[in-house]
Formats: sequence, structure tokens, C-alpha cells
Amino acid sequence: MEDMKNRLKVLRAERDWSQAELGARLDVSRQAVNAIETGKYDPSLPLAFRIARLFDMAIEEIFDDEFTGGNHG
Repeated sequence: MEDMKNRLKVLRAERDWSQAELGARLDVSRQAVNAIETGKYDPSLPLAFRIARLFDMAIEEIFDDEFTGGNHG
């Protein structure tokens, strides 16, 4: 299965947050943040919504399942 690509690391870096700081804001561990950033773990839907709300973006703007974007017809 293809790893899910995401912009979490870039968004976090833009705000100068450590993985631990982002984890605290999302109520998850630093290890969970690292696993999501590296594509080893896909967040649950509730967590994905929390991430999207935190960055004031749509989920699709942060996470890319390799099928979004491009031509759709």
C-alpha cells in the first residue's frame, strides 16, 4: 500500500512548532506526530479533522492519498 503523503511537517515548520508542541495541540504523542509526518501512520478521521481545524485548512489540502488532484474527467 502506498504511504499517504501529507504536508504536516511543512505546516509545522512554518509555525516553528516542535513535534512535541504539535502533539500537545492535537492531544497526541510526539511519536504519533512523527509517524504521521513520515507516512508510517495514517491519522484517524477525527484526528485528521483536528489537524485540519488547527491549520485552518481542508483535510485534502494537508493529506494527499495520491488520487486527489489532477484531472477528474
